Amino acid sequence: MTNTTATYQSMTAKEVTRFIVDKKPLFILDVRNEENYSDWRIEGETVESVNIPYFELLEGVEAAIERIPAEGTVLVVCAKEGSSIFVAEQLAEAGRSDVFYLEGGMRAWSEYLEPVKVADLQSGGELYQFVRIGKGCLSYMIVSDGEAAVIDAVRMTDAFEQLAAEKGVSIKHAIDTHLHADHISGGRTLAENTGASYWLPPKDAGEVQFKYEALQDGNEITVGGTRIAIQALYSPGHTIGSTSFIVDDRYLLSGDILFVESIGRPDLAGLAEDWVSDLRETLYSRYKELSEELIVLPAHFGKITELGEGGQVSARLGDLYKHNPGLNIQDETEFRRTVTENLPQQPNAYQEIRQVNMGKIAPSAEDQREMEIGPNRCAVHDK
Repeated sequence: MTNTTATYQSMTAKEVTRFIVDKKPLFILDVRNEENYSDWRIEGETVESVNIPYFELLEGVEAAIERIPAEGTVLVVCAKEGSSIFVAEQLAEAGRSDVFYLEGGMRAWSEYLEPVKVADLQSGGELYQFVRIGKGCLSYMIVSDGEAAVIDAVRMTDAFEQLAAEKGVSIKHAIDTHLHADHISGGRTLAENTGASYWLPPKDAGEVQFKYEALQDGNEITVGGTRIAIQALYSPGHTIGSTSFIVDDRYLLSGDILFVESIGRPDLAGLAEDWVSDLRETLYSRYKELSEELIVLPAHFGKITELGEGGQVSARLGDLYKHNPGLNIQDETEFRRTVTENLPQQPNAYQEIRQVNMGKIAPSAEDQREMEIGPNRCAVHDK
């Protein structure tokens, strides 16, 4: 944490993440407007928060002092940082100690990636999960014998390149399980930066404006000399091209088809009615044929409660068939109604994000940040 004055300090998104993962108490004063706070905010099992819009504190912070605890860490949060610095300074001048502001604001929170080691792999190598805690996105890196593959990379590709450098490996493959609609893929950028091959399911790539390697059912992508085969498994439903991966015969990277507490929604390309049957076939037949011992590693999480030990998001496939509500709708008509009606709000700017991921538009870095602000909303039950 960096000193700004003697009385208040900054806190980075990484440090806030440690509060959440380690379940340490944190009180947040969010000074954004009420609509933005209601839509999307920092959450955690040991996080409490209150929303008092910045404009209500311009003449003094008495209202805030009345609503924050007398002791403990207080973090002031705004969209980009400026307003929270002002409020944190006012709180400190009013005599409140242990006051911090979120460095970079909610924009920085949206972009932070926390690397979590999932496991050492049976045939050598390691598997990492990158948790984009403020957005709910999950990316993966498989490292083996000097090589690496990244699956569902997000826009902030520095995090993947940094871990590869630390491990002394070259990124050889950048793979997307499907054409994303909730966030801008970093797959092509990562491939361009590292010389890696970029893989995409061809059924999702009908309108893309760039070259790619066709990701087909049964493809085996090998990482390193120890031959950690990433077996592609066609699993449509969220999109028509959605493809899962079985890694090391132990892990099922399910993309946006299956999550820990929900299932993928089929409506983000406007074809919900067409894709419902595919979604049911994948979840109730194709995945059912797989070993119940596989550990499911999804491309997103919807709720902070899905974070487990060390911040990892995962679950045993057999346990999901017992407890995940989306896997326990036996009546087909009810299933169809569940995944096509009364769905959560669609992700922010999802149509434009799909256009970016097709290579049809190339917005500025600032515009890309704005397009991604907010939760991912890729799941049926994220309400």
